[in-house]
This record gives sequence, C-alpha cells and structure tokens, in this order.
Amino acid sequence: MSSVESFETFMKNYQDMVYTTAVRLLGNTAEAEDISQEVFLKVYERFPEMEGITHVGGWLRRVTTNLCLNHLTRYRNRWRFFSEMENQETNEDFTVHLAAPEEDSLPDTDRDRRALLEQILHQLPVAQRVPLVLYHFEELSYDEIAVRLGVSLSKVKIDIHRGRETLRRKLATVAGQELTTNLSPA
Repeated sequence: MSSVESFETFMKNYQDMVYTTAVRLLGNTAEAEDISQEVFLKVYERFPEMEGITHVGGWLRRVTTNLCLNHLTRYRNRWRFFSEMENQETNEDFTVHLAAPEEDSLPDTDRDRRALLEQILHQLPVAQRVPLVLYHFEELSYDEIAVRLGVSLSKVKIDIHRGRETLRRKLATVAGQELTTNLSPA
C-alpha cells in the first residue's frame, strides 16, 4: 500500500472522531470542518513518523482539542476588538451593526436523544460548553481544564455547573414541547 493510500485509510478511520471532537468544542460545523482539515494537515506532515504508534487516537484528540481552544481564544480576542470599537461621532456601539450568529433549530421529535443533546450542547455559550465538553467527553479533570483554559479552578467548576443547569433546562423545555405536541389533537 502506498503512503497516499495509507494516509487515506488513516483519515477515514479517524475523521469522525476528529470532527465530532471539534464540533462539540466549537459548536459550529463550518469551524469544526476547518479545524478537522488543519488536524489532518498536521498529521500528513508527520505521517511517516506516526506509523506504528499505538496511541494515535489520543494524540489526534489532543491536537484537535488544542486547535479548537486556540481558535476560540483567537475568536474571543477578535470579538473583543470589534466590541470595543464604537462610532466616534455617535458613540454608538459598533457591534449593533454586526449580524448575530444563526441559531440551530430544534431537532425533529423522532431524532434520538444523543442528537438532541448534541444540538442543545451547541447552543450553550462557549464559556459553558467548552469546559463541559472537556470534562464529559474528553475526560479531563477540573484541574486539567483550568490549566488548559488558563482560568481558575473555581471558574471551571462554576462554568460546568452552569452548563449542566442550562442543558437540563433546555432539555426540559424541549421535552415539554414534545409532550404538548404529542398530546394536541391532529
């Protein structure tokens, strides 16, 4: 098998894991696709060195997580720059003229619970979603999350708690809407 075929096989085996990790952290499919491409570009650069390594999945997950966190930091800094700008003549906030991000619509009632959880997870604010994903999906400890995000341990605990509460409320709201829809006459 040529190295190109080996890389294609490798990519097919890991692309879902990389993409899923990215979309959970970023909450945006387009950005997750970009990060996934970036991850596999890094893999391609080091592919000859990686053959025979048994823990490639863990390495890929870590690279994906780090690239996502770097992306979120850059995005936050960029947004802060624009949000601090204001029209000097009218003292109007510059962000008033920026389009809001599109919100995902609620999933159909026949989708499974995991898809519903994923969709609601994407709606969480970044400050809640990222620590929650790192804790529950990447299985990092609170201490590891605090170090990775460069925040205090108490902030991590608060953000995870708030994220869980927001998820719980949104799931209850969706469940209530489904119950009402199912009970209403046709």
